[in-house]
Amino acid sequence: MAKHGSDDIRNLALVGHGGSGKTTLVDHLLFKAKAVDRCGSVEDGSSVADFDEEAKKRHHTLDAVVLHLDHAGKRVNLIDTPGFPDFIGQALVGLQAVEAAAIVIHATSGIEVNARRMANEAKRLGLARLFIINRLDADNVDFNGLLDAMVKTFGTGCVLFNAPTGVGPNISGVVSVVEPPAQAPAGCPVDLESARAKLIEAVVEIDEALMEKYLGEGTISQEELLAAIPKAVAAGAVMPVFCCAAKKDVGIGELLDGIVKFVPSPVQGLKRKLADGSELVPSDSAKAVGQVFKVVNDKFVGTLSFVRLYTGKLASDQPIFNARLSKATRTSGFLEVQGKTTKPIAEACAGDIFAIAKVEDLHMGDTVGHDGSPKLSPASFPTPMFGLAVEPKARGDEQKISGSLAKMADEDPTFKVLRDTQTKELVIQGMSQLHLDVVQSRLKRRFDLEVVTKEPKIPYRETITCPGEGQHRHKKQTGGAGQFGEVHLRVYPLPRSITNMEECKAQFMNKQRFPTLREDHCHYEPQNNFAFVDTVVGGTIPNQFIPAVYKGCLDLLDRGAIAGYRIQDVAVEVYFGKDHPVDSKEVAFKTAARVAFKNGIMSARPVILEPIVNLEVTVPSKYTGTILGDLNTRRGRIENQDSLPGDLQVIYAKVPLAEVTRYKATLDSVTQGQGSYTMEFSHYDQVPGNVQQQIVAKAEKVKDEDEE
Repeated sequence: MAKHGSDDIRNLALVGHGGSGKTTLVDHLLFKAKAVDRCGSVEDGSSVADFDEEAKKRHHTLDAVVLHLDHAGKRVNLIDTPGFPDFIGQALVGLQAVEAAAIVIHATSGIEVNARRMANEAKRLGLARLFIINRLDADNVDFNGLLDAMVKTFGTGCVLFNAPTGVGPNISGVVSVVEPPAQAPAGCPVDLESARAKLIEAVVEIDEALMEKYLGEGTISQEELLAAIPKAVAAGAVMPVFCCAAKKDVGIGELLDGIVKFVPSPVQGLKRKLADGSELVPSDSAKAVGQVFKVVNDKFVGTLSFVRLYTGKLASDQPIFNARLSKATRTSGFLEVQGKTTKPIAEACAGDIFAIAKVEDLHMGDTVGHDGSPKLSPASFPTPMFGLAVEPKARGDEQKISGSLAKMADEDPTFKVLRDTQTKELVIQGMSQLHLDVVQSRLKRRFDLEVVTKEPKIPYRETITCPGEGQHRHKKQTGGAGQFGEVHLRVYPLPRSITNMEECKAQFMNKQRFPTLREDHCHYEPQNNFAFVDTVVGGTIPNQFIPAVYKGCLDLLDRGAIAGYRIQDVAVEVYFGKDHPVDSKEVAFKTAARVAFKNGIMSARPVILEPIVNLEVTVPSKYTGTILGDLNTRRGRIENQDSLPGDLQVIYAKVPLAEVTRYKATLDSVTQGQGSYTMEFSHYDQVPGNVQQQIVAKAEKVKDEDEE
């Protein structure tokens, strides 16, 4: 039986910018709570969280790591996450399984780009947020300036729960703002009475009765304050700020106390949404519903699937039901995870985070539980846009590379593997060069597989700008039975707002537009926003050949019509054709459809689309003009500018991906290494005419070389 109930669980992800000390903080929290016998260290490679060989080598967290501790009768599940934007996928993985996010701020560096981004992500997901100002023992700490900047950036709900006694190398401890002493200790940089008043003002915002009492009497009791804080934190009205210097063991015990007292439990915190939009309420008596939020392929243990259970109970000796596959699977048991070590557990209750070993069919986002349990929607992640063509360095590894890369893609939602239909190359996509460098290192370490990479390829797309028509008769006689098929079709631009079959039927594929529509033979392919419409009458194309016509269209969809890039946002209406009683075959209609589709595309003013990314650049103010000028030369469109504390500027722009694939080197050169940026896919847009000519000419040159 579980030793704790749902009310006793606190689930917390530590997020923030790289170098803020998240992993060091986790090591000290575990040691202080006696969850480990020795306090780990990032520097000497003994950290409980950074156990991966690649993380040890780089001295940076690269994955979401699950840990736990017990304190004051509560079970605290911690998820340590990477701090660099290159590994944003793993940071978001950590946020999926918790009720609260702790954003760790470096006391001297202040609010860096990824801290701000992760705070915004946590808010978007509806999580409670708390802030931890770490490294207060560093030199040149402007505590009050940093606190003002946090309030300005994150809102007035950002309030101190404790304050340091002294800052910099002389820091000696922290003092509570929630329950302040009669007299402030020497060296405290804030007025405790004023800080407590701000805390109370933020807390009473969500409770009308408390607000009336506070306005009428000017205060509320300590008991009322302590009872109201968890509700205010869960609602997002209050964002506690804790102070610490992890390496000096300052503020660690107080932070532990704050976590168990004020972080919402699964019962109090965010309620997850089911696929039908309803809320999932934690209850021991309900059917079990959990979700796989992380997968690891360990070469010793095998596949580890990490599950967050949201409601109900699961016993390790019973089969678990996978909603995606609609089948139950027996497991080898449940595991409690502490970094790289695991321990068997008999059951899990709502709120628990645990792992299931050696079940290959479990993938990230899968809903698990009991047969008939409701289904959860999978999380969304940024689209990886940085690509490299890869091939094995050693002969004979061709089969090995596909399986190894597939396992890596199972673990990382921002790492994708695809086959380039134009060049027949295997392409890996990630968030940055660093991201893919780590993937290559892991391929070598885990699978003894080395790869050779080529320049990144831009994932252009093709589409049309007006309706068009195409037809083709495929006739081939080879001595025996011949091949015959004739297809006539029309092509239309398909609105990009369409995302599923229901929307396609409502906006496009309906009897109002196509009176002779035959719904049984119509298809919608969401990945490329492609619709196949069958309006053939009189059997001019026999029913048994319609699937071949559809396959022929899909074939061109992958091959492209102008420059060999995938086609999207297009609808095809097949309305007429001819067959032969003896020579007509599937292959003939497939070929006829592919050529007819290409002819239709070429008649509909085809264009090439390029990926546009949202670029957020943070630089010292003196470099702003240079950065703006550089982005203009890259066809960038400046969206906004913000000032940040510390004489920093944030520039928001939309830029073609092709112009910023090597942006890091330029930014480092211009700002002498002081600039940082994040990049995320926004949308596809039409390339300028001169650029399209260059892309088409390059594709034709490659085609000619391949045919020589």
